[in-house]
Amino acid sequence: MPKTLRLILGDQLNLQHSWFEKVDKTVQYVLMEMRQETDYVNHHIQKIIGFFAAMRSFSSELKEQGHQVIYYQLDDSKNKQSLTENLQQIIQEIGIEKFEYQLPDEYRLDEQLKSFCQEIKIASSVTDTEHFLTERHELADFFKGKKTYLMESFYRSMRKKYHIMMEGNGKKPITGKWNYDKENRKKLPKDHVPTQPFMLERDVSDIYDVIQSTTIKTIGNVNPKAFLWPINRTESLQLLDFFNKSCLHLFGAYQDAMTPNYWSLYHSRLSFSINTKMLSPLEVVQSAIKYWEANSEKVTIAQIEGFVRQIIGWREYMRGIYWEKMPQYSTLNFFKNDRTLPSFFWNGQTKMNCLKHAIGQSLDYAYAHHIQRLMVTGSFTLLAGIHPDEVDEWYLGIYMDAIEWVEITNTRGMSQFADGGIVGTKPYAGSANYIDKMSHYCGTCFYKKKEKVGAKACPFNSLYWHFYFRNREKLEKNPRIGMAYRTWDKMDSAKKEAIIQQAEVYLENINTL
Repeated sequence: MPKTLRLILGDQLNLQHSWFEKVDKTVQYVLMEMRQETDYVNHHIQKIIGFFAAMRSFSSELKEQGHQVIYYQLDDSKNKQSLTENLQQIIQEIGIEKFEYQLPDEYRLDEQLKSFCQEIKIASSVTDTEHFLTERHELADFFKGKKTYLMESFYRSMRKKYHIMMEGNGKKPITGKWNYDKENRKKLPKDHVPTQPFMLERDVSDIYDVIQSTTIKTIGNVNPKAFLWPINRTESLQLLDFFNKSCLHLFGAYQDAMTPNYWSLYHSRLSFSINTKMLSPLEVVQSAIKYWEANSEKVTIAQIEGFVRQIIGWREYMRGIYWEKMPQYSTLNFFKNDRTLPSFFWNGQTKMNCLKHAIGQSLDYAYAHHIQRLMVTGSFTLLAGIHPDEVDEWYLGIYMDAIEWVEITNTRGMSQFADGGIVGTKPYAGSANYIDKMSHYCGTCFYKKKEKVGAKACPFNSLYWHFYFRNREKLEKNPRIGMAYRTWDKMDSAKKEAIIQQAEVYLENINTL
């Protein structure tokens, strides 16, 4: 009989983990689909299906290797829908003498499992997930004594630590330049047709039907006969190979570009595979670098550097912020915003073309790239003064790759500036000018991108100035946004008053925009 019970969470699907190096008949593994995890926010239907499908595939692979696995499907009669209740039941039923788990990536699960181990009367232990490139508190140690946590300096230290794209005994970046961000902000040419995205077509009707038979609330759309996301390591590696060969050569150039015509562009869409640990961040980076080195005439350094920075820089940085600042971080509301999220965030029905497409795409694919999240949906909720709790819940629910450790730091921090500047040095507030600069949304929009007041004035324009007007006391000393206040102060009083009135009309009628 097994003596040790090992828990595998839905985002711990790492076949390379040392747990699985040898088959041990005294070890029992367990994976569980639970209402505890489906119900804490309204998740996208594709997200729930994706996690369950990946967990089932992982369970099958472990069994094929000879490991002993208990798997609770959502509708199993034994499933108590609670992590700790299910664990307690299994421990008692098969006489487990020791409980083991891997470090959870979410604070709430970390606390839940620590409390559980204190309550049970058997031995317990915890081990690392063997996934991230840093320890939980490595970033805090790196910035100890510093007032600001500058991502760029952390990113450079990561390049050095793992000798990624370095030369001169690992002390200098190749070409002598660390960052090519300024070359990665191109608008997609109007006649440009990007590579067709790599999409799987798996039938997940069995999982879909189970979810539909419950009272689980979901958002978004899905074709259960043609599920497009990878659900195992093999498919994830196929997606990585597709990215290297078909997207990497233009990834950096157009990583900020937006268009209503194409939803995937040159983005890797690997974040779900990485965040569930089907792929490791280091192997993804090394794979892309290997392809770049062999195809440097096709892929410039600006393309590969932008990709590497997102994974070994930004991703690890955000995780470090999360473990340094939680749980207080989840309560921060620097601007004291208190408005409710507009209804069109749940259905995409708005006359604002940029929001209609960014939200509609999110509902259809459980995906939007970082600029759509930051400078369209994120910028709008910031300008409109939406409560960060509501913004957090929406982002955490709607996106395939959204797990709290990476979602909340990007949303409450980078996007909403609710942390007052821990993550970002300034609020990422943008008017129609920025959206038009990086997209093809504005040309066919109901609203006029250059107008600040009037029945068809783009809401982003008046809301932009309203945001700075109402938050002047908190922002005017910020050295990165002094230009905004200098521009505002040069406007005549009648114009300023008209803009503020326009914004307040929009805010009062926000659900009809």
